[in-house]
Amino acid sequence: MEWANDGKSRGGVLAHLERLEIQVNRSRKNLEDLQRAQAIESALGTKIHKLRCLRDELRAEAKQRQARVKASTVNVEPDQTPEISEQEIAKRRKENVKAILQAYRFTGLSGKLTSRGVCVCISTAFEGNLLDSYFIDLVIQKPLRIHHHSIPVFIPLEEISAKYLQTNIQHFLFCLCEYLNAYAGRKYQADRLQSDFAAFLVGPLRRNSLCNLLSFTYKVEPRGQSFPFCARLLYKDLTTALPTDVTVTYQGTDALSSSWEEQRASHENLFFSKPLHQVFTSFARKGEKLDMSLVS
Repeated sequence: MEWANDGKSRGGVLAHLERLEIQVNRSRKNLEDLQRAQAIESALGTKIHKLRCLRDELRAEAKQRQARVKASTVNVEPDQTPEISEQEIAKRRKENVKAILQAYRFTGLSGKLTSRGVCVCISTAFEGNLLDSYFIDLVIQKPLRIHHHSIPVFIPLEEISAKYLQTNIQHFLFCLCEYLNAYAGRKYQADRLQSDFAAFLVGPLRRNSLCNLLSFTYKVEPRGQSFPFCARLLYKDLTTALPTDVTVTYQGTDALSSSWEEQRASHENLFFSKPLHQVFTSFARKGEKLDMSLVS
């Protein structure tokens, strides 16, 4: 009997040790995942800082180039002004546009001179992912005019042209880039939500052509029995890829418990501050336990 009891005791200890070993392995794996995620976040932060510094340098260079072009025009003697031909003015405008394109060559703007003027290509990107490209063919004459373009009809090209095309070609191109990159970023997020996180959606994702109004119903547990949330995201500022207005409601009982209300409010904060696919990546990792580190 003593031998039997001793065997049972040993078996219980071994089983307990096995459970402890499994827990240690899980903790180690979670720690490694956390460290890996922190390393990636740190690397991305460094990359973003470098790109912002490069952007500031390019903007400064573009301003200097434009100032030199303006100075060369202003320094012409008054009695020489009538001698400047339309051809010379067009040539100077071409040189000005060429200088701007050279200064912005790393920011998604590129182009080539044509017989009429210049054809500008605007390449969009979001979070380091290259997306669609658009072109605009400018005729360098007085006044400047757009010959052809592939800008989507819902981008306010006419409004931007009326404001800046004749007075500040640099700001015209920069403003157009902002609109196109923001649209590409919103579309990219909506596409990722539909393709990568369809299991979380209850019904279709509804969006307009400009992707500045999104509405969808979702669960934080794709295979769970929890009641769904309804989200409505409005992007009033068409030059940004994050919403300006967010409304999240809960499809469940009339009286929400404090925990559900807290979760609903935290979802709103996430949608305000993070791209859609990052928010749903958090849901996928944590399930019903929301990754609150993303809110900060």
